[in-house]
Amino acid sequence: MGSQLIAVLSPAKRLDSKTHFPDLPCSHPAFLKEAEYLVTKLRKCNTEKLSLMMGISADLAMLNKERFAAWHIPFSHNNAIQSVLMFKGDVYRGIRAETFSKKDLAFAQDHLRILSGLYGLLRPLDLIQPYRLMMGTPFSPDTKSKNLYSFWGNKLSSMLSSELAPRGVLINLASSEYFKSLQMR
Repeated sequence: MGSQLIAVLSPAKRLDSKTHFPDLPCSHPAFLKEAEYLVTKLRKCNTEKLSLMMGISADLAMLNKERFAAWHIPFSHNNAIQSVLMFKGDVYRGIRAETFSKKDLAFAQDHLRILSGLYGLLRPLDLIQPYRLMMGTPFSPDTKSKNLYSFWGNKLSSMLSSELAPRGVLINLASSEYFKSLQMR
């Protein structure tokens, strides 16, 4: 049976990949194989291409080139952090997930989703490694996909629809850049 309510958020650019929470439960992203595929394609981009494609400085491009080079599965508490705890943008600082009880985290796991250019759709306790790949980045991972929106296609909305079935409510707290990755009816 699906959840009665799910809120979707955008990820944050600001990350904390240093603070680990090994005592907290974790899960794994549903679209990890797709993320791995994207990373293999992104590893082929040089620093200059990443800088131009992502509209970021050479230093940030180098950092992300290093992140993609270091990215590897399997994810564990040794090399990854729960998504809701890694993101440190304004929304996530306001959520203050690091103060959640285990009951609060379980509720968030059932009712909160994070849209991601790399991971597709994340639950709060899904382990992730640091990255930067905004949904609107003009990145064409293969000949079938002209951008990340076409790469993800209806996978994200299909998963959300099945989680919301039969009469759940979707609350959009994501930016328009991320929400348009969903093809909800």
